[in-house]
This record gives sequence, structure tokens and C-alpha cells, in this order.
Amino acid sequence: MVTGGGPLDVETIRKYCRALPHVTEQIQWGEHLVFKVGGKCFAIANLGPVGNAISFKCSPEEFAELTEQDGIIPAPYLARAHWVALESFEALRAKELQERLSLAYQHVFEKLPKKSRQQLESSGQRSRKIARRA
Repeated sequence: MVTGGGPLDVETIRKYCRALPHVTEQIQWGEHLVFKVGGKCFAIANLGPVGNAISFKCSPEEFAELTEQDGIIPAPYLARAHWVALESFEALRAKELQERLSLAYQHVFEKLPKKSRQQLESSGQRSRKIARRA
């Protein structure tokens, strides 16, 4: 679900992240929509009027590259774990932001314990089988 080159909004981000396998969401820390896989955060969207638009996990190399761009800063409280924050959705084009969110998801999913990954993958296969029967 890649949109055009313009900026995204929270609802489009929500739909995109929820389409990734095994993703859950919840409101945390007041006005933040947190996206998780296996109980671990990979992206945080700000629902309030003040603060950064969205933060997400990245690799050390991506962190260094992204924080050199205008409108992208080390994420408050999470920078040491290689998280960046977009000051506004305009900091990245829609397609690139969606690609970065997919990478964030992959970084977190790959760091889950093997047993957790296997449980998620097997539960996903069961739910697909159930959906086919319906």
C-alpha cells in the first residue's frame, strides 16, 4: 500500500503498519500510538498536536544516515537503541517512510527470540487457514 510521493498522515501510517504480519497497536504514554510485533515496539506515532510526528527503529548505519537529513533527529529517550524521530511527516516522502517502517518492523522481528518468532509464524498460518475455510 504505497501512496504517492506526498507526505503521509497518522491514519495512513496506521493502516500500513497494521497490514504487516503480527502487528498490534495500543495507545501508550498519553497520546502515542505504538506499533508492536511480538510485544516489542518498532514505531510510535504521535497523536497529539505537540512533538515529533513519528519515531521508528533503524540500524546503526540507517541511524547515522537519517539523522543527517533535515527534519530527522535522534528519537528522545530511544536514540541509544537507534531510533529516529521525524519532526513532521514531510521529512520523508511517503514511499521512503513506508520502506523505513517495513525495515523497522524487520529489525525488531529478527531480534525476537526464536521461540517467539516461531509462535507468531505458526499462529499466522493457523489464522490464514481459518480465514480460507470461512
